[in-house]
Amino acid sequence: MFITVMFGAGCWELVNPWCNLVTLTAHLRQRGKVPPDATVALLSEDGHLVSLDQGLEEGAAPAESMASSLLQERGTYVLVQIVRGEGGAPTRYESLLENLDGQCPELAEELRWLSGLPRGQGRRRRMGTRRGHREQGPPSRPGRGPN
Repeated sequence: MFITVMFGAGCWELVNPWCNLVTLTAHLRQRGKVPPDATVALLSEDGHLVSLDQGLEEGAAPAESMASSLLQERGTYVLVQIVRGEGGAPTRYESLLENLDGQCPELAEELRWLSGLPRGQGRRRRMGTRRGHREQGPPSRPGRGPN
């Protein structure tokens, strides 16, 4: 089992999620040059946000703390940093893949929606609610840069 994680300036990496969630999260923070105390998540190609804190709660069963239980085999994900708002400010979701708008505009829209920001181009539906359906548009294949 493996997944592809995209981050940085068009970087991508095959990752084996058949490990403890703590190990996977630490590895992705290190590879994505994210501070150790930052909260990270993975945004799938269909717009579903997978919080990597989900299986780390106190008392979580061992199976729930396995990264493979949260991720789709052979899926492609964008590394995202979650910035919790302070003093009533909303939570923001920031892509750690540079030029997300150019490479995966649908996913950039999804992050704007999750952050409570205005959406562009009049789109109304969340991508993550349309399971099993992929948007037509430019493919977001690993290693492929902007057109």
